[in-house]
Amino acid sequence: MSAFVRRPRVLLIALTLLLLLAFWLSLALGPLRLPLVDSLLALLRLAGVPLSGAGLEQAELIVGQIRLPRALLGLAVGSVLALSGVAMQALFRNPLADPGLIGVSSGAALGAALAIVGGSLFGAGVAPEQSPYLLSASAFAGGLAVTALVYRLGRRDGQTRVATMLLAGLALSALAGAAIGLFGYLADDAALRRLTFWNLGSLSGASYARLWPLLLATLGVALWLPRRAGALNALLLGESEARHLGFEVERLKRELVLCTALGVGAAVAAAGLVGFVGLLVPHLLRLLCGPDHRLLLPAAMLGGASLLLFADLLARLLLAPAELPLGIVTALLGAPFFLWLLRREPL
Repeated sequence: MSAFVRRPRVLLIALTLLLLLAFWLSLALGPLRLPLVDSLLALLRLAGVPLSGAGLEQAELIVGQIRLPRALLGLAVGSVLALSGVAMQALFRNPLADPGLIGVSSGAALGAALAIVGGSLFGAGVAPEQSPYLLSASAFAGGLAVTALVYRLGRRDGQTRVATMLLAGLALSALAGAAIGLFGYLADDAALRRLTFWNLGSLSGASYARLWPLLLATLGVALWLPRRAGALNALLLGESEARHLGFEVERLKRELVLCTALGVGAAVAAAGLVGFVGLLVPHLLRLLCGPDHRLLLPAAMLGGASLLLFADLLARLLLAPAELPLGIVTALLGAPFFLWLLRREPL
């Protein structure tokens, strides 16, 4: 582990190569497997390189219309969830903190439940072909609304109290869970099935139209958080110490909450609930490279994207041609590994 701290470029290069491998395999593997070379040539054809060969047209169609948007969606979701996990662990100064602590995930799930079940209750079902963006927009709005309420409850006397915000997040998450349960109780069979699968997470609905909003949110988070790496390092020492070092702690807290709400809200709206990425990846990489956010943030972005792409590969291949929900795969991978980490490195 100390070798990565002394030579951070080694870790970043290794994670970059791992991400490239995961992305390449995501283009090639699936219920219909493509040769690795053909998937790469198809990607080059999509980029405008004039190539010809047997089967390349079919490979270009499969890669361009199905697997490339799905791989890009997985890359964006994994990156922004891992970055948000780093931000929340810095805000709460706890390596077990998760983006869901501020209520964004539960709020997004409540928004999705309202869109899926609410329409059927009033006789106006939400059909994906009729309103492709309603579910994502409702989930995104729900995540932002609950996060805003958590932040408002955590404000006292002009200061953001992290402990109060944590308790408010837990309470509102429980309340949102109860509301989701009520929607599930009232839903018909079709709406209940759709809600259940959405809550388990999946990249199967990937398309370029749904991808661009998430890419913009991910790009914003990925550009902003590294610029605040020094402030995040100071925050780990404590709020008083960070103020003495000249950082505006209250502004930093607002920015971290807003950044996490936008990133996680967009990710959940695009792919449903996907657990453990924002918790496991930052914690593991902190063990490998230390707590310096100048290295931890780019490493988490690369590691989160790689983890989600490999998890999506398993979801597609384990029961092919059927597909496991992505949230089940990440939980099956993340929970045992995290328990092993806790046993090896007690907190």
